[in-house]
Amino acid sequence: MGARKKISAEKRKEALKTMYFAKLQNVPTSPRKMRLVADMIRGMEVNRALGVLKFSSKEAAARVEKLLRSAIANWEQKNERKAESGELYVTKIFVDGGATLKRMRPAPQGRGYRIRKRSNHVTLFVGSKSNNEDQN
Repeated sequence: MGARKKISAEKRKEALKTMYFAKLQNVPTSPRKMRLVADMIRGMEVNRALGVLKFSSKEAAARVEKLLRSAIANWEQKNERKAESGELYVTKIFVDGGATLKRMRPAPQGRGYRIRKRSNHVTLFVGSKSNNEDQN
């Protein structure tokens, strides 16, 4: 059984070499707020998505903009050329919940209210439109 797991891990590593992505981990905002921003740019062309994020009033938009720039740079690094306008799209973006810090706030009559300080992990994939259509 151990050999089978090793083979699947090697296949996964090979598959990741053809994917272009960036991860942002342990972002100290709630996943729900981050998903609002992620939904705004899902499936968009990257230059348009950068514009949307730049002028968004959400705090999470600045973090996602930086992540998108990183994913574009990763694509350019692997392909050894600059990305042309209209070539790259946000193929996938998802937000997972991270660690939750649990705190207590003093409340009336000797009680304590729980405060959950949530965090999240964002994973953003970029790719060409033709590559995106092949996957669907």
